[in-house]
Amino acid sequence: MEQISITTDTIQLDQFLKWIGVIESGAQVKFLIADGLIRVNGILITERRKKLYPGDNIEVVDLGSWSISKQVNV
Repeated sequence: MEQISITTDTIQLDQFLKWIGVIESGAQVKFLIADGLIRVNGILITERRKKLYPGDNIEVVDLGSWSISKQVNV
């Protein structure tokens, strides 16, 4: 599982997947959701704008898994 740091308190699922390069546009997440390929903390996701928080674990079947952490600015 790859660790991804964000600088904000939350990030939307579609933005996150686009940011890490899993999808090219936010609209593509609809197809992954429709096929039942995305889980957050082990729960099947049905909403593309699901808010993700530090500590969340995201899995996209056959593409990878990631854990979100909060980047601390010093």
